[in-house]
Amino acid sequence: MKSNLFKYNFITSFIVALCFITNGFAQKTDASNYRMKFKFKTVKQKDNSRLLEVSFIGQNKKNRKDKVPVYNAEINFYNTLNEDEKLLGTSKTSKEGIAQLVLQKNQNYLTDKNGYINLKAEFKGTDAIDEEDSEIAVKDINLELNLKEIDSVKTGIITAYTIDSVGVKTPVEEAEVIISIKSMLSNMKIKEGTIENGKYEFEFPTDIPGDANNNIIVYSSIEDSDDFGNVIQEKSANWGVFKKEIKKNKNTLWSKAAPLWMYIVLTILLVGVWANYMYTIINLFKISKEGKELILNSEE
Repeated sequence: MKSNLFKYNFITSFIVALCFITNGFAQKTDASNYRMKFKFKTVKQKDNSRLLEVSFIGQNKKNRKDKVPVYNAEINFYNTLNEDEKLLGTSKTSKEGIAQLVLQKNQNYLTDKNGYINLKAEFKGTDAIDEEDSEIAVKDINLELNLKEIDSVKTGIITAYTIDSVGVKTPVEEAEVIISIKSMLSNMKIKEGTIENGKYEFEFPTDIPGDANNNIIVYSSIEDSDDFGNVIQEKSANWGVFKKEIKKNKNTLWSKAAPLWMYIVLTILLVGVWANYMYTIINLFKISKEGKELILNSEE
């Protein structure tokens, strides 16, 4: 009876505690306690498709380190021109608060007289969260990266241009560009420069680590440009350096040969075990012998 009563009290206490935790979490994530961060950006990718991305995050008004992603919010993406709005697509935010839409390279855009594509991301709002929207304007730039050896010098050549509605190419007058190499955790920046009159040329370093076949992946990117937004292009080349260092491995737990101290400890343990066996067997023989002598003495 006491056991059942204890179980009942434990279960009741657990449910009450769970209710308090749930209520506390609900209050903590109350939308009125958070300031909404609605960030919109566009990236022209290596295959010339365009990525539209919204980051929708709630930041605590009192504790700025407390951030909560807005999940499953429906985001509409538009291409606008004056009073015209062309719906490009709709996407819902992920558990990280990110909504993305990819537009193919042959996408037709409405552009203004200066050649800007006006893009808009909109969240229509709910009972708990107010509506949000953000607009950006970018020119459709074409970024090309070529890697070649010129007079035995490894050289990178970047060209950038825009194309108008009738197909006329216009070199980009000026744009900052970053050259980086793909690495395990993040891209390694090796050079920065300025595209002028549609071109930027640079000498490639000769000491960049590559894979086992000396291959590397090179990126050229324009980041957060007022005119072009974010643009990235990549190329692979056999310009890396692979250095295989041969080291004599010490005896370790994960190597084929164990450390010396482990052999010593194991030997002592085995000797101790077998000594205990021998001691037990000898004593058994002694006990048996003494038992027989006692029986003989009692018979006499």
